[in-house]
Amino acid sequence: MKHLLCIALFYLFALQNANSQQLKSPDGKFTMEFALLNDGTPSYSLIYKGKKVINPSKLGLELKKDKYSLLNGFSLIDSKTSSFDETWKPVWGEVESIRNHYNELAVTLNQKETDRQIIIRFRLFNDGLGFRYEFPNQKNLVYFVIKEERTQFAMTGDHTAFWIPGDYDTQEYDYTTSKLSEIRGLSEKAKTANLSQTSFSTTGVQTSLMLKTADGIYINLHEAALINYSCMHLNLDDKNMIFESWLTPDAKGDKGYMQAPAHSPWRTIIVSDDARDILASKMTLNLNDPCKIEDTSWIKPVKYVGVWWEMITGKSSWSYTDEFSAVQLGVTDYAKAIPNKTHGANNEKVKKYIDFAAANGFDAVLVEGWNEGWEDWFGHYKDYVFDFVTPYPDFDVKAIHEYAKSKDVKMIMHHETSGSTRNYERHMDKAYQFMKDNGYDAVKSGYVGDILPRGENHYDQWIVNHYQYAIEKAAEYKIMVNAHEAVRPTGICRTYPNLIGNEAARGTEYQAFGGSKPNHVTLLPFTRLIGGPMDYTPGIFEMDISKLSPTNKSHANCTIANQLALYVTMYSPLQMAADLPENYNRFPDAFQFIKDVAVDWSESNYLEAEPGQYITVARKAKGTNNWFVGNVNGYDTRTSTINFAFLEKGKKYTATIYADAKDANYKTNPQAYTIRKIEVTNKSKLSQLSAPGGGYAISIIENKK
Repeated sequence: MKHLLCIALFYLFALQNANSQQLKSPDGKFTMEFALLNDGTPSYSLIYKGKKVINPSKLGLELKKDKYSLLNGFSLIDSKTSSFDETWKPVWGEVESIRNHYNELAVTLNQKETDRQIIIRFRLFNDGLGFRYEFPNQKNLVYFVIKEERTQFAMTGDHTAFWIPGDYDTQEYDYTTSKLSEIRGLSEKAKTANLSQTSFSTTGVQTSLMLKTADGIYINLHEAALINYSCMHLNLDDKNMIFESWLTPDAKGDKGYMQAPAHSPWRTIIVSDDARDILASKMTLNLNDPCKIEDTSWIKPVKYVGVWWEMITGKSSWSYTDEFSAVQLGVTDYAKAIPNKTHGANNEKVKKYIDFAAANGFDAVLVEGWNEGWEDWFGHYKDYVFDFVTPYPDFDVKAIHEYAKSKDVKMIMHHETSGSTRNYERHMDKAYQFMKDNGYDAVKSGYVGDILPRGENHYDQWIVNHYQYAIEKAAEYKIMVNAHEAVRPTGICRTYPNLIGNEAARGTEYQAFGGSKPNHVTLLPFTRLIGGPMDYTPGIFEMDISKLSPTNKSHANCTIANQLALYVTMYSPLQMAADLPENYNRFPDAFQFIKDVAVDWSESNYLEAEPGQYITVARKAKGTNNWFVGNVNGYDTRTSTINFAFLEKGKKYTATIYADAKDANYKTNPQAYTIRKIEVTNKSKLSQLSAPGGGYAISIIENKK
């Protein structure tokens, strides 16, 4: 009897083992367990340093108008493991080279009732897990419509979350810090406060989502390589603390149209007991395909100024003529229109910006409001859309190009689509060729407003494909893209590095729209920047916006030292000095840091970090032995200690420290700063004060013998 029991237990163990698989990370700190539940539902769990960080979580997809969804009834018919280890060099980035090292498990599942197969591919890195669904060629699964993806992320407790509400059309929220159990109530308040936002759930949040457990484990949930698929949000079952994927629907309510062979984006879980590791992770980039642009010599990091902040604050206008003139004369009859005295994009003003850029070492000048149609954009002529090639009468494209060229300054084009994506696609070849003919190598695109023609959401599959089309079409013309109001990035800049920037979050412009929380910039690197760089447009020196536009009573919730630090903490190969030239001329000593700071790096060291509280980063300028340090601080006064061990041994450096004054405060004294110089080596240490909403910036230049 005992012998028979042992045999029974042996076969039970063998059966369980046949339906479960285990995968370890290269360093052994992570263990991922895959299993099929009793009803054939795929599931996984994740363990970090012996602690479970993701409880058993279900996997699968619900199909539309299909008796059988891809949720259960599966058996395991094959599993393959492999390892991969390479080092690759990004065209631009935080570091000169990136190691891509993972162990992989691919499980092939068969659904008996339908004879359909799917593959779930897991990649376990030393910093976390990525997995995706794959749909191979087969006769019983060719065309299908996704009703919902049912991927789960089961939390192990009521963690602290740093989140913004789930929304189909915008990420431009301040972050909320709360327990998971508090999201429902706080999100309902947010929905009430944002009546214009009709598309978010009271338990839904957006990725990249940052979490912290009670025992100090940091978890980041996001996605990588979002191509030909709807953007993923997360709905929370706050009774069981389980997040489940929630795809953005199209205008008909469908979540995705698939044709096999195909695959989903990667679902990503980055984990560490050190917050700095989350910031330093390159897993999202590693889960994207290698660069597909053969010649990347034309893709170059850019530091720029522009005719932009004065429109954002209300000092100037985008439109050439006033609303009355536009309505009376017709939007296309600009020769007869009465010019608007506040129009920003005029020849005289743009030349002044070009002169300022040339005098201060900036690469380029952005000009918004240069082309016809801005009056209609505000709602007067519903049948008119931008053509992206016709300038207003006071903006001479060729003359401005020649003037900029004589000053060795590039111009950045602006394409506001007003959400009319089909119109943009029709004009894209002509618009990009117009740019090349007039010396423009980069474009800032915008998607403000409802998506036309049929009311798509900004993050559904159809529009995600539009954004991708624009990037790839731009690459054909050797044009770099900075997309605003587009879907949040998921590491695609590895594959198409001409995508040198995105907005896709609450940027500096909101400092002129009522302000952002003073700790906002201590959260963006943990959330929005996980997927790629942001065109945050820092560098604001005048925090009282009413001094620019008397009717605008906004206040920028930051100090000057904080704004300087952003050029280091908010990594981007595209950095703007966003304020007006006259404000920089008021503070030339502080402006010097913006002039000096690099935009491309060979090394990056995250010295200290805590989401919502502080971040301190040191970066080495590519091709030099010079370093720059940035610190941004949250609500509370804080003193940080910097160890300069990252400097080269035996070398001496001059460190110029741009810091908050003792009485600095983002609200009451934001322009109080100090500048001092000290000599440092790799053995030096520094204690430095950061004010509320403040920080500090340091340039570290090697002393030449």
